[in-house]
Amino acid sequence: MGQHFDIVNIAIPALGGLGLFLLGMVLLTDGLRALAGDAIRANLVRFTRTPLSGALTGALTTTALQSSSATTVAAVGFVGAGLMPFANALGIIFGANIGSTATGWLVALIGFKLSLSTLALPLVFAGALARLFARGRLAHGGLALAGFALIFIGIEHMQGAMRALEPMFSFDALPATGIGDRLALVALGIGFTVCTQASSAAVATALTALNAGLLGFEQAACIVIGADIGTTVTAALATLGATLDARRTGYSHVIYNVCTGCMAFLLVDLYAWLVATFAPALRAHDPELMLVGFHTGFNVLGVVLVLPFAQSFARAIERLVGPREDEQLAGLDRRLLSQPTLALDALGRAVEQAYRSLLGELARQLGVAGAGTPLDLARMQRLLDELQDFAGDIDLRATHGGEWQRLLALLHALDHLQRLHERLDEEPLRARTARTSDGLVDERRAAQAALAEIVAALAHTRPDLARAASAALHERLGSAVQPFRDRVAQAMAARTLSVEAGTEELEGVRWLRRVGRHVARIAHHLEAAAHAAGR
Repeated sequence: MGQHFDIVNIAIPALGGLGLFLLGMVLLTDGLRALAGDAIRANLVRFTRTPLSGALTGALTTTALQSSSATTVAAVGFVGAGLMPFANALGIIFGANIGSTATGWLVALIGFKLSLSTLALPLVFAGALARLFARGRLAHGGLALAGFALIFIGIEHMQGAMRALEPMFSFDALPATGIGDRLALVALGIGFTVCTQASSAAVATALTALNAGLLGFEQAACIVIGADIGTTVTAALATLGATLDARRTGYSHVIYNVCTGCMAFLLVDLYAWLVATFAPALRAHDPELMLVGFHTGFNVLGVVLVLPFAQSFARAIERLVGPREDEQLAGLDRRLLSQPTLALDALGRAVEQAYRSLLGELARQLGVAGAGTPLDLARMQRLLDELQDFAGDIDLRATHGGEWQRLLALLHALDHLQRLHERLDEEPLRARTARTSDGLVDERRAAQAALAEIVAALAHTRPDLARAASAALHERLGSAVQPFRDRVAQAMAARTLSVEAGTEELEGVRWLRRVGRHVARIAHHLEAAAHAAGR
């Protein structure tokens, strides 16, 4: 009964310490993300030109934000918005694994080496005051400061509980001599990470148990390997019902971490032998540093080995994770709505893609050679409706005026896309008249040439050129209407053209003029959106 009571008294502080650690991580992450989130996101795109630069950027970003999931979500958003290739986003994910090991170094170097109990509580108080009474960056900094202090308060409580448990528990109960025993410890690390939804908590717990003498290095190393693998469970669950790019990113994370974990599992004994041979004092006096060195080392080694094959890895993932039968619509990830800038990036890319698709269908209806197969206009209608729903859910109350202007421009573009779709879907007879009318040969040729210019401008991300070409098309069609109407009226009066045929001709030229106007207005609003985004 007494031993049971002692265990309960130890378990409560241990769980409380773990809770404080997790709360501290959440507050630190939220504070840092709010403090530097926009700059971090901008630099992610700016410095991610190759898989190598992506890995370096991902590592530094995760270290700064103290959250690999925040970095990964941003990478998914950039891929979905078309701001970076999928292979470059993989570099960010690989690098995020290295950055996530920074928490272990923080715990090992500061949490165990320095006693912050006297300083931590005043830091929590100062951070809380800043969060409650300050505004802007100072408030976000206060939140991060309070979270930072709570991490070490939690570690101190876990340390005390682990040391009190030492006389009652022998780590011989968790042997790490056989493969089966080690796999069980890996599974323990996976389970702990899944339950806490934080690999840093599993790493901190393993470090604390190692520091208290409850675990040996090999046992703690297996738990840390499990934590690295377990952190992908959240990514795997997030792929359920997600977009194609999000699923590819999530599966890439899982596959890469499992492969890295398998490699680390095979290197545990080799690493222990190297330390025993070249730095024996490290295991005797600083086993925590030995463990975090192993954690960082196998993640760095994994990145070094995979980076030369990043393009091949990306192609393999693309073949492995293909689009579902119903997945050729907008492909917008609604989780991006929590980050309005990324949501607008993704929306702008999808609107431009819809514009290109409708331009292709217009070219086909006007008889452009090689225009391709007919567009599924019913499917396009669903896509446009999806885009409008997504745009309506973007909350810009906490953003600046430029984002508001960008959203307005995209909404105007969507409105004209809907009308252009109606013209292409509901008036095939008028399109055929415009295509076959002898009186509209010059206008039809001008429209075909302008369509080619607009598509080429969009392909080179030049909305200004697309606007100029579409404006010239609209002006040319507008000036052609009245002379054409006069010629048709004269032909009907001279009875060389029937009233029914003449009416069709007039409807055909009106259809062509309206189509030209919608094409021009969409291009205009896309240019306005690009200007508001600073591009």
